[in-house]
Amino acid sequence: MTAKELKNLRRSDLMEILLELSKENEQLKEQLKEAEKKLQDRQILIEESGSLAEAALKLNKIFEDAQAACEQYEHNVRLRCEQLESETGKKCEKILSQLEKSAKKQIRK
Repeated sequence: MTAKELKNLRRSDLMEILLELSKENEQLKEQLKEAEKKLQDRQILIEESGSLAEAALKLNKIFEDAQAACEQYEHNVRLRCEQLESETGKKCEKILSQLEKSAKKQIRK
């Protein structure tokens, strides 16, 4: 509507237009608030997803470290078992040797 047309309107018509514009303005303000809230919610989700990704990476690192520790422990246990088997084998050979010597002495008597 042009300025000339506005000048030709009655006061009541102008008031009605003002009222409608005021209502429209309030509706737009509400829509803006809702849009800002949605934007804030999305920003929070984006921040949280970033935090979740970082947490997942940290957890992966923890799991990798735990896996490495388990593998190291298993390796150490295997080495210790091999060592014990070797020591036990030597002790058994020594005992068998002593038994054979003792048996030979018993046979000679």
